[in-house]
Amino acid sequence: MIAYLIRRMLYAIPILVGVNLLTFALFFVVNTPDDMARMQLGIKRVTPEAIRLWEQQKGYDKPLIFNREAKGIGRLTETIFWQKSASMFWLDFGYSDDGRDIQREIGARMWPSLAIALPTFLIGLFFYVSFALVMTLFRATLLDMAGVALCVTLMSISGLFYIIGGQFLISKLWHLVPISGYAGGVQGFRFLVLPVVIGLISGIGSSSRWYRTIFLEEMGKDYVRTARAKGLSEIRVLFTHVLKNAMIPILTGVVVVIPLLFMGSLLTESFFGIPGLGSYTIDAINAQDFSIVRAMVFLGSLLYIAGLILTDLSYTMVDPRVRLS
Repeated sequence: MIAYLIRRMLYAIPILVGVNLLTFALFFVVNTPDDMARMQLGIKRVTPEAIRLWEQQKGYDKPLIFNREAKGIGRLTETIFWQKSASMFWLDFGYSDDGRDIQREIGARMWPSLAIALPTFLIGLFFYVSFALVMTLFRATLLDMAGVALCVTLMSISGLFYIIGGQFLISKLWHLVPISGYAGGVQGFRFLVLPVVIGLISGIGSSSRWYRTIFLEEMGKDYVRTARAKGLSEIRVLFTHVLKNAMIPILTGVVVVIPLLFMGSLLTESFFGIPGLGSYTIDAINAQDFSIVRAMVFLGSLLYIAGLILTDLSYTMVDPRVRLS
């Protein structure tokens, strides 16, 4: 087990380096340091001298990846890539182009994102799996067909419709909760209700239909027929045997959501004015702040790799036949 974890962590290093290089290359294909300086300084104050001064202050006056004028290892270290990216491997994200501490911003904005994503994830997982189990239990009946039709209908509707429709109906017409904003502590509950409910509703279609497919596949296997032959009821077969054996594909799907728990939802946080990591990323993209964008991409990659490792470990808990080597 320990050898497996060490090996997976070592595998993660070249992946993170590759993600850093790709993000760096894509960003500077679109915007050079001169373009970034012009946007930050504003049209009225853009002069060649102001651009050079801004690049010196922000550390963008060096070559991108390779410094031909330096000597030895300095050819790699005295570059924008090294000085802006190497420190991220020990979680030092540096400062944004407007001078704010990125690590402090992430620490502060992580909690509003978690306040929305965590209840949406936990409640949604329980509800989606339960709904899929009910459809599987009553498969090929009118209830099952109605459930599938509902899932397909909900899948066909854009997430923006749920957000805008929920804000208009619940907040503007009925005045039950605020239309946007955020507050800490107990007062924050009324700001989080609508985003969480919308997140749950928008995920019913795709998630429940996918879980139903998994359960139906398990229902056709030999161990289910053996359990029925022993006289077990359909409910006991479904909840005791099928659900347990379907945990591996369920856990595989859950790992995709883990980075979103911390990174936040871009659309939800932007539309509801919640100061989470999702809106933080959107604002950085609009401002073309490379320092924040690369930090968020790196953090998302790191969380996704951690989620994959945790998923592999969880396999051993739900299925004793799985061995990590």
